[in-house]
Amino acid sequence: MEDSNAIGHRRRTYGILYVVATPIGNLEDITLRALKILKSVDVIAAENVSHTRHLCERYGVKTALTSYNQNSQNTRTEQLISRLKSGSDLALVTDAGTPVFPIQECG
Repeated sequence: MEDSNAIGHRRRTYGILYVVATPIGNLEDITLRALKILKSVDVIAAENVSHTRHLCERYGVKTALTSYNQNSQNTRTEQLISRLKSGSDLALVTDAGTPVFPIQECG
């Protein structure tokens, strides 16, 4: 969600959630855009913090990491949403590949 200030620039009300694909196997397969996002966000929500820390160390990414997986998602989801609502940008990563969102059936 965005609104405009007096001089016409857009100011974000909420943070951005980036869904970032990570390499499957070879760490050198990461994209430059993925690295740019990982370096620019306020926090990285990782399926496996130790695996993601290894990737970050390899490429000089100093961004804070937090765990976000099946074991932590019940408690961590609200915390991450709160951070987004307060304007923080987040990156969501898995051990390998692109994170998926389970869609619950409505009704």
